[in-house]
Amino acid sequence: MLAADLFDAQSWGLLPFHFWSVVFFCLGAIVGSFLNVCIHRLPRDESLLRPGSHCPHCGRAIPWRLNLPIVSWLGLRGRCAFCGGAITVRYFVVEMLTALLFLACWLAFGHDSAALALVNGVALSGLLVATLIDWEHFIIPDQITIGGVAAGVLASFLVPALHRAGTPVEALQRSFLGAVVGGGLIYSVVRLGKLLFGRHAVVLAPGTTVYFAEASLVLPDHELPYEEVLYRRHDTIRLTAHTVEMADRCYRDVAVAVTRERVTVGTDEFAFGELAGFEVVTDRLVLPREVMGQGDVKFMAAIGAFFGWEAVVFILMASALVGSVVGLTLIALRRHTRSAPMPYGPFIAGAAALWVFAGPPILHWWLGR
Repeated sequence: MLAADLFDAQSWGLLPFHFWSVVFFCLGAIVGSFLNVCIHRLPRDESLLRPGSHCPHCGRAIPWRLNLPIVSWLGLRGRCAFCGGAITVRYFVVEMLTALLFLACWLAFGHDSAALALVNGVALSGLLVATLIDWEHFIIPDQITIGGVAAGVLASFLVPALHRAGTPVEALQRSFLGAVVGGGLIYSVVRLGKLLFGRHAVVLAPGTTVYFAEASLVLPDHELPYEEVLYRRHDTIRLTAHTVEMADRCYRDVAVAVTRERVTVGTDEFAFGELAGFEVVTDRLVLPREVMGQGDVKFMAAIGAFFGWEAVVFILMASALVGSVVGLTLIALRRHTRSAPMPYGPFIAGAAALWVFAGPPILHWWLGR
């Protein structure tokens, strides 16, 4: 009842429509400032609350008057007011883009429902955070995906119009179904991809040192978390090592196989958990390959919770189409190789954003309805 009163159309109509356009733009800029914190800190497992905003160069706390979204970055010309250190343009871009997304949501949905405009703005903010983190770190944190499922269910209950439902109960049913279909479809793609494209050879420079750390495989230019490459019980990383260096022994010219539970070096076997980490020198290794990561499964479940199962079908088709076109184009332009990883989360997020503004009519046309 409180939410209904808060977003009563007559109350909002007492002020000019474009007064609220300005409000949504400013609100989006404020949300964008918080998104910058999330983008920087979530992949590093840092608190979102402490410490407060500070310069990454000199560490000085930034007072509120120098931390105004969009305005402060422009006024300071992208520099710290204390030490003059450069502040990345990403902060300005994220704040401006989020402000424009909130404004677009108001212009698209504000005539019908202020609550719907606000919820869609929040959902698009989550998509933006997931896109930028996945693009840079190849992960989508659980705070976004699992938290997104909870947020989608709550939003569906409070704003049934999100699912074009007449009652909160009906909206909850569609939200739960969307989460199940979203997570289930992508999970099926992950498992099928494992069966069809389950191996990937990585060719390294002669004499390359590879480190098997406690939680990830450390290659010269990036890390691969074991949860992403050793998903199933029998998934195995295989290689022929010129040398293997352990804490108490060394091997030469032996085959190495690593699973979630065991490490086999030549004829010797070790429980993986008993090793503190070890180094190998090799020029080639074979990895079990993921078509998508587990983060994408949870990400699509969150999107399904917000937008329903029809959105999931649309997003799966649209993201696959766009992802294929972009990937093949980058390969043709020699900006990417077939063996190099490419995050899929941004394509899912882009297709979800398309759904918000134009998805249902496109889907109906696509399916010939």
